[in-house]
Amino acid sequence: MILGSISKNSVIMGLFAIATTGLIVFTQINTADQIEAAKRKALEAALKEVVPANLFDNNLLDSTVDVAASKQLGNKDSRVAYIAKKDGIPTAAIFQTTAPEGYGGSINLLIGINADGDVTGVRVVPPHFETPGLGDKIELAKSDWIKSFDNKNLASPNTAGWKVKKDGGEFDAFTGATITPRAIVDGVHKSLLYFNEQQLALFGTQTSSTFSSQGSQP
Repeated sequence: MILGSISKNSVIMGLFAIATTGLIVFTQINTADQIEAAKRKALEAALKEVVPANLFDNNLLDSTVDVAASKQLGNKDSRVAYIAKKDGIPTAAIFQTTAPEGYGGSINLLIGINADGDVTGVRVVPPHFETPGLGDKIELAKSDWIKSFDNKNLASPNTAGWKVKKDGGEFDAFTGATITPRAIVDGVHKSLLYFNEQQLALFGTQTSSTFSSQGSQP
């Protein structure tokens, strides 16, 4: 009787363990799908913030090129750039850029540039570690400063103008926080230079491909 009871309990415990494991796996699979869907939705919304809706009719998430490591973009490994298209014709590119010299460390950005070489939008990608109340004014929720790049290009301002006013340029800095805006101005300018060099490679490719910028090294 005792052996039979032990055997029965073992079977019950075994079945319970199997059921529990199955439930955990099932939950993880469903949760992973939900998390991935949420990430894609958030990324799509971010991309649409830096490229006006009238410039594209394609799915931005499905129109990409792989960009190799580039000092101008601040990346040490390949990243994805998104290509906006209207009626099948490329109209803008969205880069993932890193400004490495922020006050609190590297600042990741999304930068949209249209076919004419004009900035269509810039947004900071969280998280960042800039000082609350000072450097965090780079966030659109805290300030409109990030919109000061809209419609800017390599000719307007000229090279000398692509600096904060404290350094003789045209962009405002924040009181008590010059390092942060200085890093972002430099990052946006370098992204424009990159686009200027690589526009034909970007827009001449209809499917994902990898290309390197001139002189880029990890």
